[in-house]
Amino acid sequence: MFQRVVDPDDAGRRLDAWLAAVLPDLSRARIQALLDQGAVARDGQRVSQASRKVRGGETYAVAVPEPVAATPVAQEINLPILFEDEHLIVLAKPAGLVVHPGPGHDDGTLVNAMLAHCRGSLSGIGGVARPGIVHRLDKDVSGVMVVAKHDRAHTLLSGQFTIHSIERVYEAIVRGLPAKTEGTVDRPLGRDPFDRKRMAIVSHGGKRAVTHWKVLDAAGTRAARMQCSLETGRTHQIRVHLSSLGHPILGDRIYGPRRTGDLPERARPLVEQLDRIALHARVLGFRHPITGEPLRFDLPPPSLFDELLAACRS
Repeated sequence: MFQRVVDPDDAGRRLDAWLAAVLPDLSRARIQALLDQGAVARDGQRVSQASRKVRGGETYAVAVPEPVAATPVAQEINLPILFEDEHLIVLAKPAGLVVHPGPGHDDGTLVNAMLAHCRGSLSGIGGVARPGIVHRLDKDVSGVMVVAKHDRAHTLLSGQFTIHSIERVYEAIVRGLPAKTEGTVDRPLGRDPFDRKRMAIVSHGGKRAVTHWKVLDAAGTRAARMQCSLETGRTHQIRVHLSSLGHPILGDRIYGPRRTGDLPERARPLVEQLDRIALHARVLGFRHPITGEPLRFDLPPPSLFDELLAACRS
């Protein structure tokens, strides 16, 4: 149960917008659903109108039901395995595949595939919905991932991610050409205060985020292939950092423009029809959590990256 009092300065705001601002862990859509369910009360009386204007001094209570974790089912989904032993699996995640079940994605995820492949031997540390998951890639990003088969492997791998000893290198095709050939973005990230589904560079309350980047190739000044090495691993880190440089990733409709008029005519339909982001986790390097052996996997991006750059070069 959350309880908040309306500050006089917030008087006149829509109820759903105000609640989303004072309860940052809840999206506006989630708040609207709770209003519909009768889970919001004003001074003890139920309220359901999202557009109602709040008044200074009013007290609102929001009853958020405990989430019910559904047990994912095993599903046979063919995924390229790059390495496997009794402790872990390294695989190539395709773009379009969600890592773990969540709202709108009850099945068909990487977790469902791993449950079928490992037949119940995944680490339970990630919880019912995320067994074995040590890290994640966005749905629309492809590349190398590691999954833990048991709890000790999960704990030791997670420790390497925590102290940032993992080597993670990405490739991206971005709009425009940076003025320099390489550089570093060291700017903290946090939830966008105006849109909780987005991340943003923030001045207060963010987590340190460091991305080292380098230009690998260019299509004139229209687009470039960039390499990004992560010193930290925050949600949407590369996407936000590259966008902050003025070079958003092609296909990124959250942090980049939808327009394509600035691109060569041949490239426009390719970019408009993209069903993914032109971002690929190419290199993953770490020490084997049990044997200590150094492991490094280098998976080149799909041919689409070459096609995009060639089309932008025309």
